[in-house]
Amino acid sequence: MLFGKTSNIVGLDIGSRTLKAAEIIETKQGRRLKSFGMLDITSGAIEDSGIKDAETVADSLRQLFKENNIRMKNVAISIGGYSVIVKKIAVQAMTEDQLQETINVEAEQYIPFDISDVNIDYQILGENKNNPNQMDVLLVAAKKDMVNDYVNLVRMAGLNPCIVDIDACALQNIFEINYDATDENIALIDIGDCKTSLNILKSNSSVFMRDVSLGCNMINRKIISLVDCSFEEAEQIKHSDQTDKISADDLREIVSSVVADWCTEIKRALDFFYSAYPDDQITKIILSGGGANIKEFRQLLALEILSEIEIINPFKNFEVNSKSFDASYLEEIAPQAAICMGLAIRKVDDK
Repeated sequence: MLFGKTSNIVGLDIGSRTLKAAEIIETKQGRRLKSFGMLDITSGAIEDSGIKDAETVADSLRQLFKENNIRMKNVAISIGGYSVIVKKIAVQAMTEDQLQETINVEAEQYIPFDISDVNIDYQILGENKNNPNQMDVLLVAAKKDMVNDYVNLVRMAGLNPCIVDIDACALQNIFEINYDATDENIALIDIGDCKTSLNILKSNSSVFMRDVSLGCNMINRKIISLVDCSFEEAEQIKHSDQTDKISADDLREIVSSVVADWCTEIKRALDFFYSAYPDDQITKIILSGGGANIKEFRQLLALEILSEIEIINPFKNFEVNSKSFDASYLEEIAPQAAICMGLAIRKVDDK
């Protein structure tokens, strides 16, 4: 029907440095990328996943949709950081209706916040392998203030927030769409501007998720402390091959120290997985986010973790019109588009 309703949704990744929007439609040939765009926002408008200047970000959201001719208003967004807790728990086997009534009581022992201050959601994963009288549940808790801030921001921009997802879950969704199912243990790691999201899959099922407050802005901050420049200037220096404001050796030293910190924190997180599954080995790491493009980081991580390293291609199994999108551009920004694309494959009425 020409005026029929659609369940399609725009994936909107609201990062602390860059906004990303993707629109996907379903055709007889499969999923097709209809729209994709990115837009940098003012430094400081979003910090540590907290919205500091909602009006400025809302203006940027409107600009992003206008510049990329995105008319759809229904959006899926995602959140992460210290205000979000994702944990796999085991509870007494019960029906979903029974769990709905008792989930707050079950969650209280795992959530380090006042239960009245968080939104709780969950997904039943199935029978617990070690105890048939229990079942595994993926528990998600997010601070209400944070959720409300992002929902209000999206509405301020004239958009309709239909889904609020978790960064690590959006990452898993786009991975599953583009890569074949496997029995391997795989770590999905997204290095953004101010946080890193980690999701470990064991036989395609998530067994461990964690966000840590490390990201690409660490490089900018070290540059600023050395040469006393603005954040925007530091961003240019970071991506520049030659600059008279900082020596190549100093820049290399900064990048080396930052990626070493990333690797240390990632290794610490992976050790939690190995403590629970001592006989298993993570065979592959799939990187996304802006940090995935740093060659030195990929090389050091491969040495530290002793696993194969691959950069995600979130457009892999999508039809892409070469007349509408430049292939080299999509290849360049692919790591940064992962979460956005993972949101774009959702539907309005998804659980």
